[in-house]
Amino acid sequence: MRLPLPFAALALPLLLTAACIADPEADESDRRADAAGRNDAADPLAARDPAPGETADVGPPDAEPRPLMQAQVVLERLGFGSGIIDGAAGKGLENAIRGFQESRGLTVNGELDEPTRAALAEWDNIPATRVVTIPAAWSERRYETLPEDMAGQAKVARLGYESLAERLAERFHTTPEVLARLNPGGRPAGPRGETAPSPGSAAAPQFAPGQQVRVPNVGGDAIDAASVDNMEWLATLRSLGVGSEQPRVARIRVDESEGWLKAFDADDRLVAMFTVTTGSSNDPLPIGDWQVKGVAYNPPFAFDPELFWDVPDSEDKQRLPPGPNSPVGVVWIDLDKEHYGIHGTPAPEAIGRSESHGCVRLTNWDAARLAQMVSGTTKVEFRE
Repeated sequence: MRLPLPFAALALPLLLTAACIADPEADESDRRADAAGRNDAADPLAARDPAPGETADVGPPDAEPRPLMQAQVVLERLGFGSGIIDGAAGKGLENAIRGFQESRGLTVNGELDEPTRAALAEWDNIPATRVVTIPAAWSERRYETLPEDMAGQAKVARLGYESLAERLAERFHTTPEVLARLNPGGRPAGPRGETAPSPGSAAAPQFAPGQQVRVPNVGGDAIDAASVDNMEWLATLRSLGVGSEQPRVARIRVDESEGWLKAFDADDRLVAMFTVTTGSSNDPLPIGDWQVKGVAYNPPFAFDPELFWDVPDSEDKQRLPPGPNSPVGVVWIDLDKEHYGIHGTPAPEAIGRSESHGCVRLTNWDAARLAQMVSGTTKVEFRE
């Protein structure tokens, strides 16, 4: 999205405070954890991966093995995200496999061939799904439908989640539709032969605090709270299930035609690869070499209709509040190309499937992960 710069970036310390306004709807459980030494050791939703050779304790057994979803959750742990975790073949999974293959010196074909399966066999004891209990504290958050127009969005306190199902899906890197399939009739899919409701069925589950649900077994969500200075960002990492320990990257490469972003460390080793959405015919990706200027966490957003080809210039400028449903999601990675950046999205299901207004867009969880990898010296290459 080719956008007006959000109100803060690390390169602009004077303005950073404006983007770090306390979230009036932040979970009380998060605030209590911060007050008690910023300790998240008791996170009830965190992954509990087994040691090599041990069996995972993930609750009642699943109704089916879900091999593609299992590959997605393992690859994501290793830095190669497919975007939405949905257990389906597609561009996202293919990109994740390609990234893993390249990092391991395998033939890069995007297929789960025998050499690739052998290389992934070390993590065969990580199941595709696990059963969790939705925290009671989630009832303390208000969920409401957001206005569709920018003027209406500018009037709300926060562009937060519209439903508990949306929040649950974002925490486990998936969609409410996938959660419905994993929880037919509102119960975790198990070996008793339950089947998922058809799309649009009235039987689609309603999720609530205290309910047991089956979710994609996403991991890599351990957080060292003491290492995160920004308390609102700490709450965001928790809500997204994104760990605070990420590799540092010296170089990012984005391929417009292939729809991926690769991140390389100081030794030029590929350490992460994500599926992205880039540009359009009206707002093409600015091909060239750039550099990261800074990162804005949970930024407000300055909407300027003059920068959008599909919005009448007669519309008013607006200042939108932060939140996961902001036009730039939870984070803005600012580049030295004016009005361009790498950012999150309010529509993770569209990543890799739609166009943007010129910037590089990722799921909120991938953007949050990447934001912790970059610095003011990270170089960025945009290629056709």
